[in-house]
Amino acid sequence: MNIEPKKTRKRTFKGLIALLLAVAVIGPAAKIGDDFFEISKNLEIFSDLYKNINLYYADDTKPGDLMKTGIDAMLESLDPYTTYIPESRMEDYRFMTTGQYGGIGSLIRTMDDGIYISEPYQGFPAEKAGLMSGDKILKVDGKSILDKDQEEVSEFLKGSPGSTVKIEVARQGEGVKEFSIKREEIKIPDVPFKGMIDTQTGYIKLNGFTQTASKEVRDAFKELEGQGMTQLVLDLRGNGGGLLREAVNIVNFFVPRGTDIVSTRGNIEEWDKTHKGLNEPLSVDIPMVVLIDEGSASASEIVSGTLQDLDRAVIVGQQSFGKGLVQQTKDIAYGSKLKLTVAKYYTPSGRCIQKLDYFHKTDIGGVEVMPDSLVKEFRTKNNRPVFDGRGIEPDIKIEDESLGKVVGALFKGNYFFKYATEYKKSHPEISKAEDFSLSKDEFQAFVHWLTEKNVSYSTDTEDALDDLINTAKDERYYDDSSSQLEGLRAALKPDVKSDVMKYERIVKLLLESEIVSRYEFQDGRARHGLRDNPFIEEALKSLKPEARTKILKG
Repeated sequence: MNIEPKKTRKRTFKGLIALLLAVAVIGPAAKIGDDFFEISKNLEIFSDLYKNINLYYADDTKPGDLMKTGIDAMLESLDPYTTYIPESRMEDYRFMTTGQYGGIGSLIRTMDDGIYISEPYQGFPAEKAGLMSGDKILKVDGKSILDKDQEEVSEFLKGSPGSTVKIEVARQGEGVKEFSIKREEIKIPDVPFKGMIDTQTGYIKLNGFTQTASKEVRDAFKELEGQGMTQLVLDLRGNGGGLLREAVNIVNFFVPRGTDIVSTRGNIEEWDKTHKGLNEPLSVDIPMVVLIDEGSASASEIVSGTLQDLDRAVIVGQQSFGKGLVQQTKDIAYGSKLKLTVAKYYTPSGRCIQKLDYFHKTDIGGVEVMPDSLVKEFRTKNNRPVFDGRGIEPDIKIEDESLGKVVGALFKGNYFFKYATEYKKSHPEISKAEDFSLSKDEFQAFVHWLTEKNVSYSTDTEDALDDLINTAKDERYYDDSSSQLEGLRAALKPDVKSDVMKYERIVKLLLESEIVSRYEFQDGRARHGLRDNPFIEEALKSLKPEARTKILKG
């Protein structure tokens, strides 16, 4: 069968081959030179495959989708941080590096039968226009969004600063409302909250490492210093990282100029470098605690790990994520970018805290944790032992608090969110966030409200019983013991009221935090979160001179 390919396709493939072969000779000469033939050969093979599939396959292959599949599969074989960013996702990339985007300034969430306003940012267009948590979004610019997912709705709400978007929402008890909102340049702060825990202890919450992170930390430090701060708690919990240079700048605030902060080693010489403190510090002797948890990663681990290695701060919390890899973004064709892993980083003691070995995958492509036998010991400035391959191990460990399946069910079912929305309607105002606490009767009202809802969950005990019953059926013991097993199932059936009361302390705090956010937004949530917090309590103990000296001197 003869097929006459379109001339445009012929030109496309010729151009593709020329482009791919040109790419093969671009890059660090030392590395490309050794593999030049292998790279050129495989690029030519790939272009021929791509051409023939698109020309002769029995169905429409959609060339763009086919290439995207190939790109994704290639990058997936490396590590999860090496990613292709098409031009269409450039706004997301800008937000990732700068914390800025054009929009209305509000979180949204999927809940039940639609997309809802989750939490407007205080002082931004959504809040100023009157949108409220719990508003269900019906239309954006006259178009129904009821069949759209959260990502699509988010894209509809974003746009150029100065442009106007019309949003129609359904508000509980008030019917349909329409808002015309002028978009602004939204900058999500890296430091969403700073304040004084007591008369001498400053607290800075750092959520990210975008281009303004170090400036925001400096400004927060200066402000708290003016309020009498003589010791500091830097909170990096849940901070997934960001720009390496911002991490270096923040460490530099607390160590002398010229101090080695972090080194990187890559596959080419330009990435073998040591980053030093280039500026005069804010303070080299203010007592410090850094809070971390399993969500603290990358740049957060540079800050906490370096301050630990230099015995400059006490690290309190939970073992960090364990990301010791450095990424750089490269511009590629048609306005797209490639974010790729270029190096590993090492803290001053010489350790790399990377936990998963993406560079030596198993035969079936799996990724394994570095085995204990390969974990090495390093030493801090004061000769305290620290270890590589496991993230940052805190000096003072806070054990995970058991939440129980019922708490997960309340989150999953958005029951905290829904109740807070109702609470706000019947309570026009509350006490200040740091003082707010539900009374016993108010908490019991929440528990009663839950009993009227369909809160569904299974306990670990129930799951274990199901496994036992399945095994009994396989071994043909079930018929003889069915009454006892099913009786046990009935006895173990979860009871929402009693289970909530078992976890009253944590459930009450979580509900209070959600309620507080309705009145004082993220700032209020942060202030309320400083109370009855085991991380903060342990931080204050660790800042006492005798305790701090004992920890840091080993």
